[in-house]
Amino acid sequence: MMHRFISVRRLFSETKCSLPCQLRRRCFSQVARNEIDNRDDLVRKMPPFDYSPPPYTGPSADEILSKRKEYLSPSMFYFYTKPLNIVDGRMQYLFDDKGRRYLDAFGGIATVCCGHCHPDVVEAIVNQTKRLQHSTVLYLNHAIADFAEALANKLPGNLKVVFFTNSGTEANELAMMIARLYTGCHDIISLRNAYHGNAAATMGATAQSNWKFNVVQSGVHHALNPDPYRGVFGSDGEKYAKDVQDLIQFGTSGNVAGFVSEAIQGVGGIIELAPGYLPAVYSTIKKAGGLCIADEVQAGFARTGSHFWGFENHGVVPDIVTMAKGIGNGIPLGAVVTTPEIAEVLTRRSYFNTFGGNPVCTSGGLAVLKVIEKEKLQENAFVVGTYLKERLTALKNKYDLIGDVRGRGLMLGVELVTDQKLKTPAKLETIHVMDQMKELGVLVGKGGFYGNVFRITPPLCFTKEDADFLVDAMDYTMEKM
Repeated sequence: MMHRFISVRRLFSETKCSLPCQLRRRCFSQVARNEIDNRDDLVRKMPPFDYSPPPYTGPSADEILSKRKEYLSPSMFYFYTKPLNIVDGRMQYLFDDKGRRYLDAFGGIATVCCGHCHPDVVEAIVNQTKRLQHSTVLYLNHAIADFAEALANKLPGNLKVVFFTNSGTEANELAMMIARLYTGCHDIISLRNAYHGNAAATMGATAQSNWKFNVVQSGVHHALNPDPYRGVFGSDGEKYAKDVQDLIQFGTSGNVAGFVSEAIQGVGGIIELAPGYLPAVYSTIKKAGGLCIADEVQAGFARTGSHFWGFENHGVVPDIVTMAKGIGNGIPLGAVVTTPEIAEVLTRRSYFNTFGGNPVCTSGGLAVLKVIEKEKLQENAFVVGTYLKERLTALKNKYDLIGDVRGRGLMLGVELVTDQKLKTPAKLETIHVMDQMKELGVLVGKGGFYGNVFRITPPLCFTKEDADFLVDAMDYTMEKM
């Protein structure tokens, strides 16, 4: 049976009318004590973990917040009514300045894949830093070549030439430029609700107004988003694909530079593209002379569980693949991988990146690949992710506040709505649940255009016990609303 939500204010008002004052105080006092006991019982159920951080002796959260307001960009925002001061991390857990442990179900925005401060990754970074922190790609060094070879071996077809960058935005900028140079066309097709970065070209490809500034953004056309939950054609991927054909015929010269998309939209709210969409669109783009770019910044590196790359879930092979975030487990590292023929276009002029492919980051990146293989993190993402999705789906059947549960592996989304039929975004409720889950020791992200989708993208070492704790915390919070 679905739980219907009534406001706390209304509940208090109704109770107040029916109880004498003294009894009312005693009643609410007892309820409060029971609430605290129940909450403490749940917090104690956090899976055990054999690590305690050293005592923190740095500045307080208030001092940091004050400096942040004075010296850092005012565009920087933070989660929670009372922001967290995170000072330590191990595997799937984070610790605040008081030493309290939190289950990290956000992974630094789908970035920490092996686990916080994974010893193998830390060792590779430290050892390389001690030996050579930076030189330049104008000299030889084995670190960049070893990692490029290992990365190319993880990709299908002839995708074997790697350009290293420092971020996902930078990788997508380079990919879009390569597509335009190779085809001689300027027009690129992206999807509504997409996020591909915040630089000049990538802001154009991004299609959410809250991430776009009023600056010149040319040559990008945004197709209907193949969103199975909110989209006009539901899960019919081929109907959405027809819009791409229409855009080419009625919005371009008939030829395009390329098409760029995520397999699962991360910032957009964990939207998995409708089945059949990508194969149909890739075919259309090829006929129009364009290249297909797979943005794997969030869905890549085993996160979806069933495959190493998100695009593999759709049975397609792109011409260019971009990646970042999970590639380095938290170090500034990104990459563009393409074919030798397409890569050749950058020899027309000098393309150079000072920090892209530096020895420290590429040593760390190679260590990440080794850990994913050694610890079978792709398999774990599939097994634990499937279990977690099943448990979240059971919650959806219990609470009408949950409109949709979606995603693959350990890239899951839970969308909250105040009306199941109208799919009205439950913005305030999302903030409340998120805040209360933090008090219980669970950190999740949020996204989607309306900010009403929980983004669950933990480190890939997440366990079934962690999944149970996360769902129990969400269940407890929603039950008390």
